[in-house]
Amino acid sequence: MNSQMPVCVPELTATILLVEDDRDIADMLSEMLVQNGYTVVSAQSGAEMDRVLRRQSFDLVVLDVMLPGEDGFSICRRLRAEARTPIIMLTAVATDVDRIVGLEFGADDYVTKPFNSRELLARIKSLLRRASYGSERPERPSAMSFDGWRIDPVSRTLVDRAGSQIFMTTAEFDLLVALCLNAGRVLTREQLLSLTHAGVAGPVERSVDVHISRIRQKIEPNPKDPSLIKTVRLGGYLFTPRVEAS
Repeated sequence: MNSQMPVCVPELTATILLVEDDRDIADMLSEMLVQNGYTVVSAQSGAEMDRVLRRQSFDLVVLDVMLPGEDGFSICRRLRAEARTPIIMLTAVATDVDRIVGLEFGADDYVTKPFNSRELLARIKSLLRRASYGSERPERPSAMSFDGWRIDPVSRTLVDRAGSQIFMTTAEFDLLVALCLNAGRVLTREQLLSLTHAGVAGPVERSVDVHISRIRQKIEPNPKDPSLIKTVRLGGYLFTPRVEAS
């Protein structure tokens, strides 16, 4: 990790839960985040995290994969089943498989150890901005309808044909909004990363594929033969439905 602490005027005010059993890493991250205007609470295990969550809620979770007892993947899956709080996973294994497993379990982003402090800080700011915790919120598009579905970027809700709200992670929701705003246009993975990461370099391109797969499971009549989100060979993805203001 980069030992030089990045310090800047905070753009966002948020409370962050750091789940990390390595004291040195936890202390370094806590110091960096506090210096940048965030409130930080630390936990060293899933059990300790559960006790903390019973007392308060958080705007973002930084979660290590390798923890004593319950591992980070299992914890991520539990957290995602209960809330849409943004989750950044820290992994010491720099393989696509390890990263993709975390994304499949509902993580919004990941950072590989050893990491650059500035990169992690940028990713945290990006996720918080996308999750609408910024003090200055950019103008957002109005609600949209497609194929019987309704998506509202302001309330960040997706409602199906029966009127039921469908749970989505921050990354999934932002990808679907980007697709709706560009319906009928092929978007490359690089364009989708740019549109959903506020200009900050995002995860590897394959993470887009994982999130698209999860979105298909939620909105496609037949996820194995998708009709709403088409894969364009050597191109990217095409959102086929007609999208209208709702």
